[in-house]
Amino acid sequence: MSGSAQASSGEDRSVTSKVEVAVDPKTAFAAFTEELDLWWVRGPINHYAGGRVVAMRCEPGIGGRLLEVYDETTGDALELGRIMVWEPGKRLAWRSSLDDVRTEVLFESTATGTLVRVVARIPLEGEDRGGTAWTRVVPKWFGPWCARRDRAPREVRDLARLALAVSYRQPAAAAHWLANTFGFESPDPLPEGADPLPETDYGHPWIEFRLGNSSLMLSKLHGDRPQQTPSHMPWVYVDNITEHYRRASTSGATVIQQLASPWGLPFYIAEDPEGNRWTFAQARPTMR
Repeated sequence: MSGSAQASSGEDRSVTSKVEVAVDPKTAFAAFTEELDLWWVRGPINHYAGGRVVAMRCEPGIGGRLLEVYDETTGDALELGRIMVWEPGKRLAWRSSLDDVRTEVLFESTATGTLVRVVARIPLEGEDRGGTAWTRVVPKWFGPWCARRDRAPREVRDLARLALAVSYRQPAAAAHWLANTFGFESPDPLPEGADPLPETDYGHPWIEFRLGNSSLMLSKLHGDRPQQTPSHMPWVYVDNITEHYRRASTSGATVIQQLASPWGLPFYIAEDPEGNRWTFAQARPTMR
């Protein structure tokens, strides 16, 4: 269960979100603070300095800092916030060091685990330059981390050096099609609504999938798609190529080349609704 809400009063504004996790409050608190670097999703737009960051850290206790670390040796880091309340298993609160936002995280025991509630408050005439982001990322990142943390490796899963961006006339519709047909997974909820989506101050809203350690980004196609033989074709390695082929071929993908293994590697080629072609191949057990 997760959700978010906004409210305002004569004194301040607030943004609230929540997510229920299947661990007890003390474990949830420890996971939130001690494992911040594990549940915070690495990505092109998820840091203040995405080309420099090496770790995310929460220093324990009142006065501790929330840090985006750039150099472990020199201590170079960006202070995101300063902890004001530290009550393990109950309550965590900090004051943003970058704007006027104050954030409180409550850990409430439930019959099945813990309800984690995040409340960000912006004082009257105060500024929010990213401080409320915690209300958005906790439900979609921390919740899934708690669900898999018992079997997940205790190491940061960073991105591979090669990423791929594919343009579509209708990126949101394409995202849902890729998820339903090819089984692609995103660290964020897929967008709904008008398609193409309304532009933001930073351009088209971000849509990203993770294929192993690689990032697949969907962007808005500007102009007409060239009518020519495809010159670029993504290769995606999947765990069970036979099942993947069955799913794609029965869910609307146009199979361009049947599943075969001409040189020992099973693969097939499929086309999506906007004409982009994809090659899917069997992954080795050692691939991530």
